[in-house]
This record gives sequence, C-alpha cells and structure tokens, in this order.
Amino acid sequence: MAKLLTLEKILFSQGFGTRRYCSDLVYADLVSVNGVLAEDPDAKIDPEGIVLTVEGVDWEYHEKAYIAFNKPANYECSHKTRHHPSVYSLLPRPLIERAVQCVGRLDQDTTGLLLLSDDGQFIHRMTTPKKNIGKVYVITTAENVTQKQIDHLLGGVVLDDDPAPCFAKVCTQIGERQLAMTIVEGRYHQVKRMLAAVGNHVAALHRSSIGSYSMPDDLKEGEWRWLYPAELTLLAQSIE
Repeated sequence: MAKLLTLEKILFSQGFGTRRYCSDLVYADLVSVNGVLAEDPDAKIDPEGIVLTVEGVDWEYHEKAYIAFNKPANYECSHKTRHHPSVYSLLPRPLIERAVQCVGRLDQDTTGLLLLSDDGQFIHRMTTPKKNIGKVYVITTAENVTQKQIDHLLGGVVLDDDPAPCFAKVCTQIGERQLAMTIVEGRYHQVKRMLAAVGNHVAALHRSSIGSYSMPDDLKEGEWRWLYPAELTLLAQSIE
C-alpha cells in the first residue's frame, strides 16, 4: 500500500489548483473518488490506482506525469512562442499546473511523437546521448534519395557549427523521396541539417518512435495519453 494522503493533497498534486481551491472543490460536491462522492478534503486515501472525477471529468492519479503526445504541425514546443501557438495550449489545465515539460523539442513544422513529463530525472535520462536512446524520423525529401546520400548519412556528416561528425544510427529508404532515419543525438535542427549536408532537403519531418516505443496508431494529432510502466521500459531501451 502506498502512503496515505489527504484528498486535498492528492488533488493539489494532480494540478487542480491551490490547496484551498482543492478543498473548496470537495466542499462544493465536485469531486468523486472511484465513483463515490467525496465529502471531506482531509480524508486520507491510498492514491495508488484511483480515478478522480473533478467537475465531471475523470482523471487517473499519477504520482509523476509521463505523457505521449502526437504533435501537429505549426505548434512550438515552448511556453514563450514566437510565431505559432504552443503545444501546451493543447493540454488540459492540470498538466499545465503541474508544470510538465517537453522531453526535448520538435521544430514547429515537425510532427509526431513528443514526450512530456514533470519528472526531471526522466527528462534528463531521455535526452542525454549517453543513454544511446534512438529517435526514428520519417523524412520526406525534396529530391530523390540516392544510395550515396544514405551511405554518407550512415558514415557521418559534419555540420557547420561542430567539427565532430554526427551519424545516422540506421537509415533506410522507404520511397523515392522518403527515408526512415534513427539518430541518437539531438542537435539543433539536426535531421534537416544532415540532409542539407548530403545535398538534399527535408520537405516534411515526422518522429515515429523513441527507443522501442512507437506512437500508437490511434493517437490522433493533438491528442495525448498517459504512459505506463511497460511503455516507459520500451522508451528507455537503447539502440544497439
């Protein structure tokens, strides 16, 4: 059994507002726990596995938030955006209140799998190249792909701001103008700059997988879902 917590603290930890506001939600008969109307914000509860219903919306309890999100194009992975709306505007208020952050960023025109979390250690583990966690991108190119370009990407290209070459861990042609490429690092605009370095150009970019976890087919653009232990294990599996 997990440590018992007051209902007020549970609601606060899940991002439903200040502790005073969370208490007021209970007193206003706006909170249920596993389908049972809550009456006392100071009632102690085992939070593990419970489902809260707050103002008519069901909410699973998660001590830490681990989120898979299908990022649409024309959204920025920032709270302080320049030209496009923020991906955070597509998330429910409780996730914003508990300060989830993007685990790495995707460019505004890049679509696909984006992770978010409020667990700083998880964010660090998932973004450090030392863990060798690959990210798979489906790349649509402006020109036909050549075998010479693929060989160059696998052999390593030098970008203009860093003498150390960066490599595609895996690079497979899946169409005349389409590649599936796995990279481990996360340099600024890396995929676009790698393709430019071999004489091609990225027309569209989509991240399909991180580690051994692939974005579910039924997760539509702009939607999110919780990640559970088995999925977190897949995410952490490095690319050999």
